[in-house]
Amino acid sequence: MSARRIALSGSAGTGKSTLARILAERLDLPYIEEGFRERVNRGLKLYELDERQRRELMKDMWEEQRERELAAADGFVSDRSSVDFAAFWLHYDLMDAVDDTREFLDYMGAELERVERVLLCPWGVLPLEPDGVRSTNPWLQLRYQSLLEGMHLRYTPAEKLVRVPESDDLERRLEAVSATL
Repeated sequence: MSARRIALSGSAGTGKSTLARILAERLDLPYIEEGFRERVNRGLKLYELDERQRRELMKDMWEEQRERELAAADGFVSDRSSVDFAAFWLHYDLMDAVDDTREFLDYMGAELERVERVLLCPWGVLPLEPDGVRSTNPWLQLRYQSLLEGMHLRYTPAEKLVRVPESDDLERRLEAVSATL
């Protein structure tokens, strides 16, 4: 069997990080953390960036994640999929540069070739906890989740997409996704 390459997807507060960390540990694979939180902790203020800077940030963050994934030759569990980055691009209104947007979205879709599975976590099952990074506005998270789910329908092959059960029971989630790997 080829190396296991798994990406998690979903809006803030859906349990991606928790599920990814435990899954990585159980599969003895490296966990690839999302880069945005680290940047915010170092002082990034997204609202201070203009559109061009936000586009460059999105590209840089993806390239950093991509490099970490490529370095994990025996497989990995990532806390974001390339489709999450495509959805962020649209969610943060970065589409005024039409050609740049088309190129980025096509690139993010093509990057799915490198993953075996994308685990899509459901919105609205777990409570949104304030952490100083993500919004706890459930409707903002639902907007992003809806956009993300639509992007997965467009770009992610059905055989790669696994919907994580709508349960707050972590063991149930782990059992269900493990059965698909």
